Amino acid sequence: MTAMDITAGLRRFREDGFMVARGLFGYDEADRLCERFTALHAAGPVPGHFEPRAADGDPLRAYPRVMQPHEIDALALRTLLDPRLRAVLEELLGEEVLAAQSMFYFKPPGARGQALHQDNFYLRVEPGTCVAAWIACEAIDRENGGLEVVPGTHRMELFCPEEADPGASFAREYVAPPPGLRAVPVDMAPGDVLFFNGSLVHGSQPNRSADRFRRSFIGHYVGRSAERIGGYYRTLSMRGEPIALPESAGAGPCGTEFTAPHGPH
Repeated sequence: MTAMDITAGLRRFREDGFMVARGLFGYDEADRLCERFTALHAAGPVPGHFEPRAADGDPLRAYPRVMQPHEIDALALRTLLDPRLRAVLEELLGEEVLAAQSMFYFKPPGARGQALHQDNFYLRVEPGTCVAAWIACEAIDRENGGLEVVPGTHRMELFCPEEADPGASFAREYVAPPPGLRAVPVDMAPGDVLFFNGSLVHGSQPNRSADRFRRSFIGHYVGRSAERIGGYYRTLSMRGEPIALPESAGAGPCGTEFTAPHGPH
């Protein structure tokens, strides 16, 4: 990104709670992430990270998200700590950043989405909040369940969520857009990165395509001034050194999943 791009992105991030860095990663890099996670899936399961099962009518049972893949895979670790992400994150946060979490979503055709929610509801960073870097690993749009964001909600406190529709969301929590605000879609090309504030309300609809996955790699980050974070999140410096933070209360993995199986939607 050029200095002008970063300046414009920083303004958008402050005003709306998110920004998109177009082409921050190359198409070849996005392809390598897809290839690597396809291989991990074929070689799995890895208890504590992902455990594929028979679909039983739910594509997400066969293709569950991979939690903390940087702890089991070198490419995932390099991606989480990538200097290009670090440069943008330090501009957005105004300080040194720590990596707190990685995830990879396959989101196959027919998969449910994730209801609107706020990431810091789960990470419980104190003081302040987290920032996500959401890397598109292929073309992502409304048809295959791309991300939606509610601009302006980053300036609000954490909401008490309602229960989501289990037919449309794999996660239980749902935050309704505040009066006067609405969710807007963010279409992305492979290698684009969506950065967003941990208080920003966001989510996704089901993948309604016939044959398209919606693969994405996500990192969550906090500023070095953070004093506490949920115990699930094992923070690292962007050089890969463990830097433990005291544990905050009420935290957990991003998205409390419904346990009962559901058919495709």
